[in-house]
Amino acid sequence: MNKKAENRTPNFPYRQEVKLREPAVGRDRKEMISVIIPIYGEENNIDPLFGALLPVLKGLRRDFEIIAVNDGSRDSSMQRLRAASVHIPELRVIDFRRNYGQTAAIMAGIDFACGEIIIPIDADLQNDPGDIPTLLAKLDEGFDVVSGWRQDRKDKAFRRNLVSRIANKIISWISGVHLKDYGCTLKAYRSDVLKDVRLYGEMHRFIPIYASWMGARTTEIPVHHHPRKFGNSKYGLERIMKVILDLMVVKFLDQHFVKPIYVFGGFGLFTLAISFISGTMMLYLKFVKGLSMILTPLPLLTALTFLLGFMSLLMGLLAEMLVRTYFESQGRRAYRIRELINFPKQK
Repeated sequence: MNKKAENRTPNFPYRQEVKLREPAVGRDRKEMISVIIPIYGEENNIDPLFGALLPVLKGLRRDFEIIAVNDGSRDSSMQRLRAASVHIPELRVIDFRRNYGQTAAIMAGIDFACGEIIIPIDADLQNDPGDIPTLLAKLDEGFDVVSGWRQDRKDKAFRRNLVSRIANKIISWISGVHLKDYGCTLKAYRSDVLKDVRLYGEMHRFIPIYASWMGARTTEIPVHHHPRKFGNSKYGLERIMKVILDLMVVKFLDQHFVKPIYVFGGFGLFTLAISFISGTMMLYLKFVKGLSMILTPLPLLTALTFLLGFMSLLMGLLAEMLVRTYFESQGRRAYRIRELINFPKQK
């Protein structure tokens, strides 16, 4: 390191206590770990985070990389990441042009990750890097996804804890994947279960659901949780609405993406049935009871439900054509295979 670079780089606390790791020779490439850190406005947490994270990763005696994604921070987070990258050869930095959200940051980290094991972790020091070996040990038992459970959360009792528990119960009930803490970023995944997974909105917390629906073996273990020391939380009560809407999308994509006509067509047939019943009642009142049609809302109800049902059927047919275009244009299949046994190798 030349003196010029030394002078413009701050004195990081971890530089004295951790020696730079020598490149591993002859280790199994499949054991490489990719740690993904989404960062937004965490300038005061970056140096302590690396100070806690690096000793843990180096103690694992595995190849690893750290992918820090700067999600359009307006403070000095990027400058600190750039300075840290000079001293940490395993650190890779992705800098977004603007703030796209935590889901996009995690998705970018997954896209650029080289490891066979992927571990996202928050940059706010509330997740404990010391839990990483426990997550890996659980993976070694044969699981594909190990989710962290903040059993003793250090957040505000109502605004964060109670709301989070309610949201977790709703997600478990709708998805059928029962976890106690979907919001904990600290998780461990085998990279093959994340293949072809695309995340949008606030869907990063639903990755265990995607993985479980694709046959992954999923479990959950308690992890430590610390109070935030620097900065402010980026989450508010409005995230509940976002989570519920995103969960509806996830549920639809899982059960009806290949056959959307079942959703649109089912709703269309239901509204057409209502239209038929209301029309029949209208004619009965007119010709049997002698009641004028304009004295009841039945004519309007019949017309609206008929049009709504007819439009829903048409939308279902359009969705079916779009799904076929999606799969056939990309040569994709509507299923995924875990393993083939005794099949000849395809050319």
